[in-house]
This record gives sequence, C-alpha cells and structure tokens, in this order.
Amino acid sequence: MKFGHFDDKNKEYVITRPDTPRSWSNYLGSTEYGAIITNNAGGFSFYKSTAQGRFVRLRFNSIPMDQPGRYVYFHDRDTKDFWSSSWQPVGKSLADYKTETRHGSAYTKINSEYKGIKSETLYFVPLDANYELWNVKVTNTGDNKRSLRGYSYVEFASNWNALDDMNNFQYTQYIIKTAYEKNIIDHGSNLFIPPEPENFQQKDQGRHTFIGVAGIDASGYDTDREKFLGPYRSYANPIAVEKGECSNSLAEGDNGCGSLQLDIDLEPGETKEFTLILGIGAAVKEGAAAVAKYSNPAEVVKSYNEVKEYWHSRIEGLTAETPDLDFNSMINMWNPFNNLITFAWSRAASLVYSGERDGLGYRDTLQDMIGVLHNIPEEAGERLKLMITGQASTGGAMPVVKPFAHNPGSEPTPPENTYRSDDSMWLFNTIPAYVKEIGDINFYNKVLPYSDKGEATVLGHLRRACEFNLDRLGQHGLPCGLEADWNDCLILGSKGETVFVALQLRYGLNTYIEICEMLGGLESEITWAKENLSTLDTNIEKYAWDGEWYLRAFRHDGLKFGSKENEEGSIFLNAQTWGVLSKHATGDRAKQILDVVDERLATDYGVMLCDPPYEKTEHSVVKAPLFNKGMKENGAIFCHTQGWAVMAEAEMGNGNRAYDYYRSFLPSAFNDKAEIRETEPYVYAQTTNSKHNMRFGASRNPWLSGTTSWAYFAAAQAILGIKPGYKGLIIDPCIPSKWDGFKATRKYRGKMVNIEVKNPNKVCKGVTSVIVNGNAIEGNEIPFEILKDTNSVVVTMG
Repeated sequence: MKFGHFDDKNKEYVITRPDTPRSWSNYLGSTEYGAIITNNAGGFSFYKSTAQGRFVRLRFNSIPMDQPGRYVYFHDRDTKDFWSSSWQPVGKSLADYKTETRHGSAYTKINSEYKGIKSETLYFVPLDANYELWNVKVTNTGDNKRSLRGYSYVEFASNWNALDDMNNFQYTQYIIKTAYEKNIIDHGSNLFIPPEPENFQQKDQGRHTFIGVAGIDASGYDTDREKFLGPYRSYANPIAVEKGECSNSLAEGDNGCGSLQLDIDLEPGETKEFTLILGIGAAVKEGAAAVAKYSNPAEVVKSYNEVKEYWHSRIEGLTAETPDLDFNSMINMWNPFNNLITFAWSRAASLVYSGERDGLGYRDTLQDMIGVLHNIPEEAGERLKLMITGQASTGGAMPVVKPFAHNPGSEPTPPENTYRSDDSMWLFNTIPAYVKEIGDINFYNKVLPYSDKGEATVLGHLRRACEFNLDRLGQHGLPCGLEADWNDCLILGSKGETVFVALQLRYGLNTYIEICEMLGGLESEITWAKENLSTLDTNIEKYAWDGEWYLRAFRHDGLKFGSKENEEGSIFLNAQTWGVLSKHATGDRAKQILDVVDERLATDYGVMLCDPPYEKTEHSVVKAPLFNKGMKENGAIFCHTQGWAVMAEAEMGNGNRAYDYYRSFLPSAFNDKAEIRETEPYVYAQTTNSKHNMRFGASRNPWLSGTTSWAYFAAAQAILGIKPGYKGLIIDPCIPSKWDGFKATRKYRGKMVNIEVKNPNKVCKGVTSVIVNGNAIEGNEIPFEILKDTNSVVVTMG
C-alpha cells in the first residue's frame, strides 16, 4: 500500500494519503531553534534542548496521534462549516477533503482543498532565527464569494522544562501570564522573576514566547486554552472555531495557547496570503520585529529559498546515479539529510525521544559523525573535538556530553560503574575518517584536554582508549563489558567479558599501529601496540572462537553468550561482522561465519541481532526477555547493525549479498508496502520486528539512531566504494553483478570528482583500470595532488 512517493527532482517526499500508518515527520530549524512537524501538522518546537527548552506542547504516545501541533483552522461564516489546513485535527472525510504534504530539507508544505477553498501552508525556520514561519495562502476556487475566518492554534508549555510542564501541575498551572497587542500574543512564564539567559539550565526564570501574524490584521484572539477549545472538547472541534468567534481571552495561570482570529473574504479565483510567526522572545520586541520583517511577502520567499539552498548545499558531498531508483532516492537526499538531523539532535528530539535524553550520547555521537564528515567537515571537526574532550583521563568516557554545559578539564571523573566498554572504541572509526577527509595528519598531534583532568594529543587520546580496555580485562584476557558494550541487555559488569569489544579493540590497535607508522618516529608506540595485539589475538582465538562462529560474551562466572551450547541466543550478529571488519576472520573463516549469518540470521526485512530469541532464560542473566520475541534486543532486526553486515560482505567481495542485505532494510524499498514497515519510508529506524514476532517487518523509532550513519557509510564506501584515504580518493566498488555500472560525484578536499564506473563483465568487485582526466593511474587510489578543481574519473571493473 502506497501513501506517497519520492520527488527526487525537488528533493521532497510527497504524502498523498494523510492516513499514514504512523505519524510521518520532518525536522525544521537548527540546534538553536528546532521543531518537528508531521504530515498532519502535529509536533512541537524547542529552544536548544527538548528536555529543557520545549516551549510548545506535544502529547507523546497519545490518541489521536501527534497532537497538538501547528494548526490553522478555517470557518465558513455563511455555512458554519469548519475544517483545518491539515487533514487533522478536524479530520474531514477524505471523500471531500484532498490534501498533499511535501516534506523537504528542513521545510514542510501542506496543501489542501475542501469545498472550493484551497490552502497552501509552508512551515520553516529562517536561517539564524529563533522563530518559525507558517506562510498561508488561501484561494477561492469556486464561482461564488466566500467569507471565511481563519484561526491559528499553538499550545504553549507553561514551563520550558518538559518534565515539569507535563507533571508538576501544582506549580506550572500558576506561572503563566499572557497579553495581546497589535496582532501579536505574548506568552510569559515566571514574569515576576528576572530572566537568566546565560543560565539556560535554570528552569525557573522569566521567559517569553510569542505568536504573531503578518500580512493581515487579527480581528480577535484567545490565549486561554480552555476558552478556545471549550469544556469536554478536543482539537477536532474547538468551540471558538465552531462558533466562528474568539472570546479575546487572556490566560493567567492554567494553560496558555496562541489563537489569532483572521477575517478572510475571497472573490472567485482570489488568493490571500498571510504569515504566522511563532518564536522565542517578547511580543513587543522580538515578536514585533519579526512581524514587521515578514509583512513583506517577498521576505518570506527570500528566507525560504535561503533555507532550501543552505540545506541542499549540506547534502551534496556525494551524489549517485545507479540502476536502483530506491538507492538513488536515499543516497542523494534522505539518507544524508537523516544523517544531518541525527548529527544535530543525537537521541534528544523526536516523536519517540521526548526529553528523557538531553545532550550528546558519547558512543552515539561518535558514530553519527561518520555520515556527515564529507558534507560538513568543519562542523563535524568541531563536534569531534568536543567529544574527544568528553573522554576522561581514565580512557573511558562521559556517557553524555551537553554542549551547552560542557567544561573540559573540570568535569567530574565518571564513576567506575557508569563506564561502557565500547564508548571510546568508536574514536578509532571517527578520528581516522575525519583526518582522511580533510587531509591534515597533524590533527593527531593536536592537544586536547580530558573531561576531568590532564590533556593529551589526539594520538594520546587514542592510546588511552586502548589502555582503558586493556586495564579492564577478565579471566580470559578479553575486555570486560562494564555497564554496557553496545548491547545494553547483556549483563556483564566489571568481570564479565565482551567479544564484540575485544574485536573493536583489535580494530583499534591495528588502526593505532597504522597511524604511528604513518606519522613516523614512534617505534616504541608501535611495539607496545603490536605486543598487546598479539596477546589479544591469542585470547580471542583460544576463548572466543566457538568452532563455527564467534561467541558474543562471557558472564562473570564463565557462562557463555552466543555459543552453540546455548539453547537461546546461540549466535549474535555483531561478533561475526566485527570478526570480519577487524580482520581477525579472513579467508575461509570469514566466508564460514558470513554463510552462517546468512543461514541463521538473514530475513527478508534485515539481519537479526541474535537467534533464537530469549523466552526461558531468566532476565537476571540477560535483559533481552524483558522484550517480546523478535523485538528490540530480543532477536529483532536491530537496524544499527545492518550496515556492518553489508560492510562485512563487501569486504569479502560478496556484492550480491551485500546489496541484498542493504535492500532488505532500505526504507525506500518499502514505499509500495508501507503498511508493513509503518514508519516513514524516507528515513531509517532503530529496529524492525523479526520473523519471531507476529508483526514481522514493522519498524519503530525512526530518524534518530545509529542506523542512518552506518547505512550511508555502507552504501557510499562499501557498495559504491568511494572513500577517502590519507593520500587520496579510493574507488573500490562492490556492487551487484547485475549492475552495468553507475555514475557519481564526490566533493573531496575542495575538489569536485565526477566518477563513471563501468562493469562490462558483470563482476561484483575488482578494478582493472582507473583513468583520471584522460590519464591512467596505478591502483585505485587517486592521489590528491593530481586532482584539479573539477575532475573526470572513469573506473572499469573486471
């Protein structure tokens, strides 16, 4: 079943049926002023933080879905009929009500038509602004004059602190006070105590938000929610809209809202336009300035074009034209945009993450960066330095870094029982990727502080990351799992051991050796790393190999996880993929374990995390049975891990299987059967229910997850094979044999590289020639020094 389609030319996803299985959302704004909007105009707005700066309300996991939101209602003054510019919240019959939503790069358009009235509503946040615009055009498509009234609606939070606002009613119901003047509503909280803008985390301070209108004068208003909605009513039938008259209510305590009443008389064929402006600040100052600016409709167009150009410029570091249109839709727009949004908000702002996570999770953020390095290297570099300073002098890391409150060198040392064994290991993926992208190996010599005390070069931070796990080995000489080792459901603690992190540590030590050899003069460091690597390899081989695949972990008492001896959870995906990616498994062994993965774990909708799922094992042994079978960590298709499966297959040259795995969790591949996946077909999700669940194929937790960056990395660098090296750009595709080739463009260190890959012999992997600007080169790494500003590269596979 289809609910929409990709418009690749305009870089938009077009929703043609508003009754989507779940809310299909989009993001507006920046990390300063952010907003989420759904295909039915639901969502919320926030300043700096969804936990501490959510000034517009949304009721999460509620029925009806995604309400309230950013609504524009219309009332016909002659017939007394009323509807909303988005299908919800009024929800007119779809036999009479036609609508289309276009989600784009940080903007959303909702176009609707009902009984001869067409409305076009454009939502976006202008660049560098602390407010959002709802630009509305209303057209009379009929033959008779129409007399309408429009009503804005937004529900303001009483306190920006989300937990307080939604729970502490004996306080928050007594702190707001509203005002109205000259087309602008002012919503204030704690007005009798001073503002403290320099102390954002202080929730109790004087604050203002506003909603105003430009291009039309308001004929009335309501700022009291109960007066606007009416008793025992809902957003579907507000009393003010039904009657066609606001009461000019002013809220003082209880719940505030922002409804401006607008008289709209339309001759046949006539269009009228106005812009609603919602934002941070006082009505008399920030609100008045914004209304004055956007009283000129040309300013709205200008700001909208600037937003489109800005975001499009941030997703064009790589483009591709392949035989797979679904692949193209994701790689050219939605995957990089998904990457940017995840980079911006980590796990802090979505229709699922409602404020319980505030800041940047350490391991999440390091992985998120690999999907944006080529598009925004400067911003990513600043974020990377921030995260490096979140590493403690112990070599472990702070679980969460709050950019708005981080003090490198002065943070408390994390308690030992809060460390996660994989946190600092992700530095070995992200730091080299960044250096290869920018071409500055001196970054390894940059001195940065630890979070708590002391400082080191970036190379020193990397060594400390290895030492952290080498200092915390268990009885088999493998790293201890600590609080978690990526899989938060494995109970390992300070004595249980993790094979996954052992393989990460192997990858890290090899990477450290490579860096030291490249920098030169670091023989003692190389010797140290090689000695530890040799010992680690011996222990992995002796204790972690189960005969046909790698174990996943050992409990403190020696109990195995992921062993053929286990009735449940006898095989785990991560240990197998990282066995290949760390190069501990090569040749026949790598082939063996990947074949086992394909046989035991692969499904039509992705590769399962483990098998069989847990149902008999005590949850004191493993937390997986807290979940239903085939969901989350209990044998679901954990989408975060899918990119690693693709990469492992590509590492072995298995282009057909790598591509099949990629397609199995590709959102756009499910556009025509969206009722199965349910979540947005244009962004990645965290998990998909596996074959062990009655809702096999249903995906959950879209937008913000590690899936998006690794899916992009797998598509760009494993399948297309376009990846930066220290000395130049490497072209090493691993594609399905049915492809004749593909074309791509890649921005690389300020140069544009136009690439054509030919596959005349229908192979999966192998490059026979590379021609750069008409000249053949040796190998498949194009030296940076031979690149011009614009380059033509022809690669022949065989």
